Amino acid sequence: MWYFYILQSQKDFDYFYKGSTGNLEKRLVEHNAGETASIRPYLPFRIVYYEAYVSEEAARLREHAVKQSGSISVPLLRRVKESLRI
Repeated sequence: MWYFYILQSQKDFDYFYKGSTGNLEKRLVEHNAGETASIRPYLPFRIVYYEAYVSEEAARLREHAVKQSGSISVPLLRRVKESLRI
């Protein structure tokens, strides 16, 4: 399986990182170990949303679509934020 995922910073609750991976648990460990330089100031992270896909291509296409389109990312992040308030 491949995954599109959203992480939330536990330092700055308004910062969300979007990505895709073939191993969700391993990728979270890598992020929290600081292996992605651009997000180090926001460590640590937790997984707040993910979608599973059969292929890498499908997961990467979803990641690209969410990152490129406000009409996709804005409602998705709104739903994620609402689910965190429960």
